[in-house]
Amino acid sequence: MSNRAESVLVGLIGEGVMPSLTPPMHEREADVQGLRLLYRPIDLLELALPATAVGELLAAAQRMGFNGLNITHPCKQLVLEHLDEISDDARRLGAVNTVLIQDGRFIGHNTDFSGFGAALTNGLPEAKLDRVVQLGAGGAGSAVAYALLTAGVTTLDLVDMDPARAAERAAELGELFPAATVTPRSTDELPQIMPLADGLVHCTPIGMAAHPGLPLDIDLLEPRHWVADIVYRPIETQLIREARAKGCKVLDGGRMAVGQAADAFRLFTGHDADRDRMRAHFLELIAVEDALAATELPALAKAAH
Repeated sequence: MSNRAESVLVGLIGEGVMPSLTPPMHEREADVQGLRLLYRPIDLLELALPATAVGELLAAAQRMGFNGLNITHPCKQLVLEHLDEISDDARRLGAVNTVLIQDGRFIGHNTDFSGFGAALTNGLPEAKLDRVVQLGAGGAGSAVAYALLTAGVTTLDLVDMDPARAAERAAELGELFPAATVTPRSTDELPQIMPLADGLVHCTPIGMAAHPGLPLDIDLLEPRHWVADIVYRPIETQLIREARAKGCKVLDGGRMAVGQAADAFRLFTGHDADRDRMRAHFLELIAVEDALAATELPALAKAAH
C-alpha cells in the first residue's frame, strides 16, 4: 500500500444514499483497527445530478484524492464504461458496486455477490444447496443468484413477477454456469416447486417498511427449508419471523449488508474486517433506527389529530 493509503478517503455514489449504514460501518471498523478512514455519501438526488454523471463523479473523486467508491442504484451498470479494469466476477455479472482508484486507474469489483456468498457460508453453514427457489430477479437478485450458483447450487428456480426478466436472467446465468439448471418460474408455480427445494431466498422489496407483508404463502414453507432474506429494514421481516416460527433456519438481510461492506473494506484498506464485530455494530445502528421510529410515530399520530 502507498503512503497515501495510510489514511483512506472513500464514498458512496447513488440515489437516496444519505441514510445508508455503510459509512458508519466502515468508519467504526477502521477506528477499532487504528486506521484513519473517512466515508462520505455522494447523493445524486441531493446534488440534483442524473445517474449518467457517475463518470464525472469518479473523475472528481480521483482529483480530490479518494481511494475508492462504493456504487449503488442506479449506477452499477452505468459505471462500467468509465473503468480501466473490471474483476472477472463483476464483468460476468455486468455490475460493479466497488471501485478502487489506484495509480490514476479505476478498478471495478462486485461485493454484492461475494457479500451474500459470505453471509450464506457464515450464517447457514450447513445449508443444503442442491435446489433453491429465489424470489426476485432484479439487480440485487442477479448478484444473489450468481452467488448461489458460485456456492454450488445445482438447480435454481428463478421466480419473478416479470416473466420476461426471469427468462432473460435465467438464460444469462445458464450460460455462465452450464453445469447448473436455471429455470424461470412464475409465482403460480411456487406450490409445485417449493416441495422440491432445499431453501428459499427472497430478493424483492416485499417486507421492507414501505412494502410490508409476505412474498409467498407461508404454508409453502416446511421446517426442513432454510430461508434467506436480503431486506434488512426491518432486520426482522415478517418472512424471517414466520419462517423461524415454523422451525426453518433463517438468514436475515443484515448478513448480506455486512458481507458486502466487509469485502469492500478489505479492498479499500487492505485489512480484513472483523465480520462479527461489524455485524454487531450494524445491529446497533438498526436498533437506534427502530427506537427513533418508535418515538416518532406517536408524535406524528398526535400531530395529525
